[in-house]
Amino acid sequence: MFSQGQLVFALCFFIAFVIVMIFSYRKDIKTHKIFYKGNYKILIGFFIFIGLLFVIKVYFRH
Repeated sequence: MFSQGQLVFALCFFIAFVIVMIFSYRKDIKTHKIFYKGNYKILIGFFIFIGLLFVIKVYFRH
């Protein structure tokens, strides 16, 4: 499906991308603490919403 060169490129790209993202996040951590405090509540709400959709789907399937 993919050649060996394509797989090596994808692996190298993924590793480089993760490293750059880590450095970028560490550089902006002070800004994140100021502007994005409390965002975990939105994440929890999102997971609850997805869970409710799943429960509704299972309930109406039976």
